[in-house]
Amino acid sequence: MLSARQLSVKGRRDPLLPPTTLAVERGQLLLVAGDRQDQRTALALALSGRMKSTGGSVTWDGQQRTRQLRLASALVDSPGVNEPEEHLSVRDLVTEDLALVPRRYRGALLSGPWLKVNRFEDIAGLWTEQLDPARRLELLTALALANPHTDLLVVDSPDRHSADNDAWLPRLQELASDAGRPLAVVATVRALPPSWDGPSAVVGNDAVAAASMAETAEPIDGGQAAGREAAFRDEAPEHPNEDEAFNVGAHGQESRATPAHTGQHVRTDELETEVAK
Repeated sequence: MLSARQLSVKGRRDPLLPPTTLAVERGQLLLVAGDRQDQRTALALALSGRMKSTGGSVTWDGQQRTRQLRLASALVDSPGVNEPEEHLSVRDLVTEDLALVPRRYRGALLSGPWLKVNRFEDIAGLWTEQLDPARRLELLTALALANPHTDLLVVDSPDRHSADNDAWLPRLQELASDAGRPLAVVATVRALPPSWDGPSAVVGNDAVAAASMAETAEPIDGGQAAGREAAFRDEAPEHPNEDEAFNVGAHGQESRATPAHTGQHVRTDELETEVAK
């Protein structure tokens, strides 16, 4: 299971990734909507362990080790990061990507046999820029899964290649629901498809929630606060004994605590010294 809590990344001026919380299990496809491409890419990089977050946390199977997350995940078609270069042919792209698979699993895999076994011979001679969106995604996800350790697919903005959701959504649903190899699949998109009723999240959903809570919180009336302070002064004992807790002014006097609160015993002179430092 992939879980992110208040995951954020600072940018030079604006937040590169505002606080975002999400979760996805093996066998699920999670769509995460965000208007900005840079924020979608930052999220994809952070979820796949390719970028260090500056706030929050991301865990894979309950562990926060970045190395484990990176080994279990594959980042697919991230613009400006690992999207196929336009001057590459499909055959050359396959050769390069297979070279990244650990040797003990790669064996003697060559582009020709791999293309034949995976039924991509019909596009082997094309440039990557000539591929239609659906075939492109099929190829890139198949290459990502050439590594048997890949259990998490993070696909960056597959909807940028086509306005037709059928060009990418069915393929990702198929991969997530594969009983033979259940994957956790995350796709960052500009907007959720109108027909989508599966798991979803929004980039910056934690930031929106925090702002909403701040707006709905009831402010404390100044007069009521002053009345409560006066009542506290009237009720406070003039000569507290050792068994009563009380507060004193900031004049170096010691604060007392009841036996039940000895763990909160504080010396105000020490506190003032620490603040001065």
